[in-house]
Amino acid sequence: MSKAKVGVSMLYCLGEPFNKMTKRLATVGTRYVEILDDGTHELNKTRIAQLKEAAKSHNLEYSLHAPFADINIASPNKTLLRTALKRLKQSLSYANAIDAKLWVFHPGQLTGISQFYPGAEWKQNTKSIQELYETAEEYGVNIALENLPAKYWFLMNSPQEFLRLYKETSLPIGITLDLGHANLEAQIEPFFNLLADKIVHIHASDNDSSDDQHLGIGKGKIDYNWFGETLKKVGFNRTVIVESTSDVPQSLQKLKQLLA
Repeated sequence: MSKAKVGVSMLYCLGEPFNKMTKRLATVGTRYVEILDDGTHELNKTRIAQLKEAAKSHNLEYSLHAPFADINIASPNKTLLRTALKRLKQSLSYANAIDAKLWVFHPGQLTGISQFYPGAEWKQNTKSIQELYETAEEYGVNIALENLPAKYWFLMNSPQEFLRLYKETSLPIGITLDLGHANLEAQIEPFFNLLADKIVHIHASDNDSSDDQHLGIGKGKIDYNWFGETLKKVGFNRTVIVESTSDVPQSLQKLKQLLA
């Protein structure tokens, strides 16, 4: 029997007004909910109060996804980098305010001028991760770095890059394994083979291996039967978050059945 907890990301309603999203929290079908601090759902004091009230009323446990639109923690532009880090640190304070059990953030990515400064993006990415970790420690917030696909120019797209980060920094940062992202790089099995002990959070959606489509569970090419069996074998007892943007209730139910 799996000890994994199945939750849901509110990504699927990011295009809706924030107040409508908070009303959905009463009927999401799980107590484990990932909130997005981005777009028109960017958090503030009023919204934090709403989320805290919803958590109290419906016995919810939050994780918080950091802002990612126009954010690049490996940016060679120091002005933009400072702005991005300031915004991320603000989000960490919000994670503390809503008692989020985890704050999930994205790694940096290459830019159109990265070819002229080989290795600089890795160095800055590492430095930014260390800085964010230190801020998270100040707020008492657990954080986890998400794997992103190389096809979108992101760093941290393979187990080898995470292993390199751990070797160079010894930072105790867990991994949010995004199955959709890993599938685009054919890296789902390698992540479990090499870093199962570092995976503390999972994003589950599906795709046809061509794009990050966020399909419902079972609507793409990811072998979710294998995934379910693997979680049982490694004794995964953390949260698996449905991050589909369609067929969300069905995906939640299917995942619960797979991990029962």
